Amino acid sequence: MYKNCFANKKILITGHTGFKGSWLSVWLLKLGADIIGISKDIPTNPSMFEVLNLEREINHNICDITNLKSTKNIIEKENPDLIIHLAAQPIVSTSFKDPINTITTNVIGTANILEILREYPKKIGCVFITSDKAYDNIEQVWGYKENDKMGGKDIYSGSKGSAELIIKSYQSSFLMKKDNIKIGIGRAGNVIGGGDWAQDRIVVDCMKAWSMGNRVEIRSPNATRPWQHVLEPLSGYLSLAENICNDRLDGEGFNFGPNADQNASVKKLIKDLSQYWNFKHTEDSYDVISDDKFNECSLLKLNCDKALYYLKWSATLKYDETIKFTSQWYYEYFNKINNLYSFTINQINEYEKLAKERKLQWSE
Repeated sequence: MYKNCFANKKILITGHTGFKGSWLSVWLLKLGADIIGISKDIPTNPSMFEVLNLEREINHNICDITNLKSTKNIIEKENPDLIIHLAAQPIVSTSFKDPINTITTNVIGTANILEILREYPKKIGCVFITSDKAYDNIEQVWGYKENDKMGGKDIYSGSKGSAELIIKSYQSSFLMKKDNIKIGIGRAGNVIGGGDWAQDRIVVDCMKAWSMGNRVEIRSPNATRPWQHVLEPLSGYLSLAENICNDRLDGEGFNFGPNADQNASVKKLIKDLSQYWNFKHTEDSYDVISDDKFNECSLLKLNCDKALYYLKWSATLKYDETIKFTSQWYYEYFNKINNLYSFTINQINEYEKLAKERKLQWSE
């Protein structure tokens, strides 16, 4: 898997205590990497990072990436081979309540990593993770390509679009002149999976409500999203990182999304998830409420042809497998049946197995 690219490599993950960061840490540990983490805090309670006791497995650092000096000191001290920049304020609703923090974290935090790379004297790769919401969403049905316009009608989207422009300007002004620095950008969205506890996430809301025997309250039941399991974009980020570390790519952005048949409405997603929670009728699992606090576009789809062509990457899981992986992890958590770290490793093993059985080239 990944041609042993990450074995015995020092990999620094910003935002390692978050949902994606925790899954990525486990996967890279499995692949033999030495993980250094930078996060400003433990972002949720419960926390996948704490549930899996990941602090015992990695070099765990509490540091805010908006603090340039502290972040630079850690990176220079640890001298990583690769940085995967995940740290962000990731919640759309929070961006409406706290726009300045969202902009500072998502834009200045990204700029700080770029500024450190600008002066960095050693060989290093860096994968910047932004979002599908970095695109100026005009709800086009054929999906956004990597050369489409960046932008956004809300603060969160604007912050991600701005981060993309900062990355592009640093690459053009400084980094492309440095042979020792190779970077890439990964974009994905609407990720679900076990271990997510962030606020205003539909799966999280479902699991919390259902675990207490309550119906979940939802808004925008007909909004369509291309749902994907967290391992899907992570496999893409790792494919991109492997190409960067081997000097095959530099300065390129890539979309990572599910197959077209993964699109489903919020209502369908909830009904399918609820089948694992023994509701007599799936309609008993939710209530639709009116909520006009903020607006989200009803369609956001990525075109992933570039990732297929250059990285030989495509999504692995079918829709029902995505639902199964997600529901089973939470079932294990709430019922305390098995060791969750081992269970998480087993889900990664199953994901890798399915990718190989389906002869996906990135899994070779």
